[in-house]
Amino acid sequence: MILPKLRGVGTALITPFDAIGQVDLPAVRRLAARQIENGVDMLVPCGTTGEAVTLEETEFRQILETVVEVADGRVPVIAGAGSNSTAKTIASAKLAAECGVDAVLIVGPFYNKPTQEGYFQHFEAVAAAVDCGVVIYNVPGRTGGNISAETQLRIAEFDNVIATKEASANFSQIYDIVRGKPENFAVLSGDDDLALAQIAIGMDGIISVASNEIPEEFSRMVHHAMDGEFAEAQEIHYRIVDLLRGNFMESSPIPVKTAMAMMGLIEERFRLPLVPIGKANRGKLEDILRSLDLLRS
Repeated sequence: MILPKLRGVGTALITPFDAIGQVDLPAVRRLAARQIENGVDMLVPCGTTGEAVTLEETEFRQILETVVEVADGRVPVIAGAGSNSTAKTIASAKLAAECGVDAVLIVGPFYNKPTQEGYFQHFEAVAAAVDCGVVIYNVPGRTGGNISAETQLRIAEFDNVIATKEASANFSQIYDIVRGKPENFAVLSGDDDLALAQIAIGMDGIISVASNEIPEEFSRMVHHAMDGEFAEAQEIHYRIVDLLRGNFMESSPIPVKTAMAMMGLIEERFRLPLVPIGKANRGKLEDILRSLDLLRS
């Protein structure tokens, strides 16, 4: 299936756990439905925000099947499936495709520190192995390496490579990708607090953390910006910007999951090595949520 060009807001879904530390599938279903009901354009389970590296294969499959079922073709589902092993990445991407996802989000291999040619051959192998769309995920702050604009544009020439999630915050690099990309290749932000500015320079949307908490308001901001209504978008941006930043006061997804627990949406549960938020930051997060009238009464 050939997807239309990806545009708008994709939510990097958190993975809810229950009181005994198991994946809370009813909560997965509920949260995915909440996203669609509030205007989000794409669902992105099992990525960084979904604590994917801590999931067992059975849990990975269950989450994807649940999200695909909830989406029911209404919005694309893009599954995180990357690792620092090309063979393992291909296996995960094939499993995701079997679950019915529309595309896979493939992070640049971490720890290994590939050369640019290594990045290219990694994505070439993945793209050749799967029948679904492939989205590049460049996040140097997590992986320790940057996939250059030149390399991303080489990868973008493969027919089923449909987008990049660019979380480098490097505007010079983003300019080169936006200017040089194929027509139907989407350039999506990976930085919530920069999304407004990045859409203004030609990016096509964002895969967001904050839309877990505020899907309707964040989607309105992005859609206003994409429609050229920047005054309206700015008004929302400056109202919510403290939350956009607060979600990264500690390693994500610690703050966003804490906030969602404070909002009454999930249990506040993490898997090691992630731990609960520190006392001082918990207070700051409560203040932010209170200012936006998001705290559970």
